[in-house]
Amino acid sequence: MSKKNKIPQKDIDFVILWVDGSDPDWIKQKNEYSHDPKDDARPQRYRDFGFLRYWFRGVEKYAPWVRKIHFVTWGHLPDWLDTSHPKLNIVNHSDYMPAEYLPTFNCNPLELNLHRIKGISEQFVYFNDDLYLINHVKPEDFFICGKPVDMLALQPDVANPVFAVMSYIHMNNSLLIARHFDKRTQMKRFKSKFFYPGYPLMHLGYNILEMVFPRYTAFYTVHSPSPLLKSTYETIWSEENELLDEVSRHKFRSRDDVSQYIFREWQKQTGEFVPANLHRKFRYFEIGQNMEEVLNVIRKQKRKMICLNDPDQEIDFEANKEILDNAFASIMPEPSSFEKN
Repeated sequence: MSKKNKIPQKDIDFVILWVDGSDPDWIKQKNEYSHDPKDDARPQRYRDFGFLRYWFRGVEKYAPWVRKIHFVTWGHLPDWLDTSHPKLNIVNHSDYMPAEYLPTFNCNPLELNLHRIKGISEQFVYFNDDLYLINHVKPEDFFICGKPVDMLALQPDVANPVFAVMSYIHMNNSLLIARHFDKRTQMKRFKSKFFYPGYPLMHLGYNILEMVFPRYTAFYTVHSPSPLLKSTYETIWSEENELLDEVSRHKFRSRDDVSQYIFREWQKQTGEFVPANLHRKFRYFEIGQNMEEVLNVIRKQKRKMICLNDPDQEIDFEANKEILDNAFASIMPEPSSFEKN
């Protein structure tokens, strides 16, 4: 890649949210606010597999160019984490969230307000705590010429009765985007990005089929590290302040929420992004399913990034934790400088 297309490494930050679901003080506070049976307080939302040290090892080993890591937490910290590390910024919820939004046990308000973190860079990559680096990544995997690298893929909203709240959130995201962007206008204006030939065939096919419908149905949610711009946050807060303020007051995930994916979709709708097939460098798995393939991807480092989602159904937590820990240890056996001696 030519020199002019390279992003200065110092300009890209990483952000990760983490919660210790076993912290008795946190549990006590959560229980004080959890009264509505519709609240999404499933244990899968908060339990910890203990793989966070591998997240830090992956960043140090495979993305040494990152400028800063903003580690967002309720207040608890892993006892092994070296909080004095020069690249690490510990961010308590109260450090960046307006007081009227706290306390919250809902990741959506925390994600919707990331632009308020003091000192965060214009270009940053947001990681859920189930996303890991397992091979070398470059700044250009996330941003090129200041533009996010992403995949614009349309897909009908799926009615999931097992966990209906996510179906509502996906539709709410789509409604927000539809208020500001006309689908047919956008498809004509950014034809090369809707129909980028490098997209996976299935998603390219979806985009072609979606030409039949005049309005947006929904967007394919790429559950990968999110390349985001602080200025995108500021724009949407300016345009949708009332909605984002309301969602930020929800203590638990609800069907009235929108998620951080509104920022990714907004960026794509403006055309200010670089289209790419993210599946070539990323794989999504649900823990407990296709575990032989999961272990193969990790041990042989078949992708740059992997998602290990804690599923809705019951799993053998301890057994899956052990085999995944062994897989991570096989490629990242050495402690990182983020771990105490």
